[in-house]
This record gives sequence, structure tokens and C-alpha cells, in this order.
Amino acid sequence: MNLLEKNTTFKRLYSLKHSPINVYFSKNSDDFVVREKALYEFSNQGEHLIMHICKKDLSTNEALQILSETSGIKIRDFGYAGLKDKQGFTFQYISVLKKFKDRFHNFSHPKLKILEYFTHHNKLKIGHLKGNSFFIRLKKVSPSDALKLKEAFNTLNSQGFANYFGYQRFGKFGDNYLEGIEILKGKKIKNPKLKNFLISALQSEFFNRYLSKRIEISHFIKDFNIKELTQLYPLCKEELQILKKQKNFFKILKGDVLGHYPYGKCFICEDLNKEQERFFKRDISALGLLVGKKAFESLNFVKELESEAFKELLEFKEQMQGTRRFMWSYMENAKFHYNEEKAHVVLEFFLQKGSYATTILEELLHTNLKLDC
Repeated sequence: MNLLEKNTTFKRLYSLKHSPINVYFSKNSDDFVVREKALYEFSNQGEHLIMHICKKDLSTNEALQILSETSGIKIRDFGYAGLKDKQGFTFQYISVLKKFKDRFHNFSHPKLKILEYFTHHNKLKIGHLKGNSFFIRLKKVSPSDALKLKEAFNTLNSQGFANYFGYQRFGKFGDNYLEGIEILKGKKIKNPKLKNFLISALQSEFFNRYLSKRIEISHFIKDFNIKELTQLYPLCKEELQILKKQKNFFKILKGDVLGHYPYGKCFICEDLNKEQERFFKRDISALGLLVGKKAFESLNFVKELESEAFKELLEFKEQMQGTRRFMWSYMENAKFHYNEEKAHVVLEFFLQKGSYATTILEELLHTNLKLDC
């Protein structure tokens, strides 16, 4: 089957097996709050002004447009560490040259506020953040569903979660990755940022499909016996026995590309016994492929899996830079609260940069939030 056909329906697999949980969720400014955590402390020295802003129901680009129009500063002269959702109440940092500070003294806007100023030596760039803290309120939650939700949330907190790209990555209709393949085939796009975004969406789509395959393998290793597994995968009994003994739900494989979590250089999984213990302690995690010429290469059975999963992209490998992304990640500072009188559940947690809160919600609720929005 051609994975790039428009009628191809991809449904990701979940690590948890409970039935769907029915709640009401809306990404409004009362029920969805995101707070960006900077990668480093600002020095309060240097030529760049760092503005801590909060915005309501505005995308980062819309916020920059407002700041640009009121200050007369070109959008390209602003810096930011990450793009934030349009929906909800979001906090993030924006940079501009310090010489422009006076232009913001009388700034006022009903949906955008400047909370505080810092100075620093460099302009903010994409990736200059540690991650984001989330506050999410779910409504119309029955006591039985609240109990079910709490158990699922606690499981994800202890075992980690499949680090899928969120639906936001794929556009309004979830198919902008199809434009990415057309670009690789020669379609001309004048806007370089749009071109890179569409190619990135294509890489992300295939990453999600491969990660779903790895979730399937993890389920099979957990649920099937050694004899059944030898019929499914070209692995020896000894390796399968090691995999069966892994404490984590997600199974790392010999030949996987691993990385020190949450930051660190890539290396190959050679000693499965040794690395599975480090994985269990959250010292390392497995990295999935974003196809490109600079991506770290896997080996053995993993190489075979990737060659099959990414075969429709590999012919364009030299046209993309490529990298690796953690397939398995973790929540931090996770909190769960249920108000039975109001039938509200509040979830709070921190995610490393690049991870999506909506991915957590989809795993918890077992529903496609894109279709529900």
C-alpha cells in the first residue's frame, strides 16, 4: 500500500489498552494554559531585550504581527524559542534588540501583555527552551471515568509515553505532508519557511507511522510467547528472552539508535542487557528516524524495520538533512486532581521541548483530538 495516497488512513496505536474515556475538552484560555520554560537563565546583560509575554487565543506569529505593527519593528528582527498554540492562554519569551525597548512603554492590547523584561547576550532562536508546563482542565467527567483517567495518567507518569508528533504538525486537514512529497519530487515553493515546514511534516508523518509499528512490536513482545515471536520476527530466542524481561512497556532493540535523555549524543544499542537497565532508569531513550542524509544510522533488525517503514522517503534522503527524535519520553511534575462536585479533572505536567500535550491527552482519552476539534 502506498502510504502517500490521500485515501490512506493512519491510526496510531496506543501503549495503554483501556476503552475510550468520554470527557469534554476545549483549548480555551481557561482550560488550556501553556508556560514556556527557558533553556537558560537570562544574564541581564547584553544588547538583546527579552520580553516575557502572555497571549490569549493568538498564535505566536499573530503575536509577533501585533508587536511589529505597534512598534514598527520588522517581524524578522524578533526572536522566539518555540511556536505556541493559537488556542488557550500561553506564556513565552520573545527577543528583540534592546535599543527598541522604549517602543513598548505604552504597549496595550486586549489579548497580549508584556509581563516583564530581561536582557541577554544573544537573540532567541528556535530550540532555546527547556520545555513547557501545561495546565489542562477536562469537564463532564463522571466519577468512574475520573478513576479510569487517574489510573491511566499514573501509568503514563511511571512508564513514559509514545512521543508522537501532535496533529498540529499536519495542518487543518491533516494532510499537508502530501505537499512535502510533491516538493521533493520537484514542485516549486517560493517561501523557504513553508517549504521546510511541509518537508518536516512529511518526515514527522513517517516518524509517527514507524513509532506506531514499534508500539505494536512492544505489545506483541509483552503478549506473545517466545515460539510465537520467532515466527513473527527474525530474532534469536536469546534476544527475545531478553526483550520479554525488559521492565519497560516500550522495548528497545539491539541496533536501535539510543541517546542520553533528554539531551545527548547518539550511539548504537549493542549490549541489550546493559542498555535496557539504563533505559529503565530514564538515563537513555530510543530515537526514531527523521529521514535525511545526516541522520544517525541504525543497525541489524532495526535497520530492516526502518528500511521497510521509510522506503517511500529513502529515495529522497539526500534532499533532506535528517535527524533523530526520541520515540519514548516522560512527563515531569505530574499532578492529577478531580473535583467531583464540578465534574472537572485538572492535569498538570511538564514536557521536554518537542513533545505535545495533545499526544498525552489522546493516549489518555483514546480519541483523535483533531477530529473532535
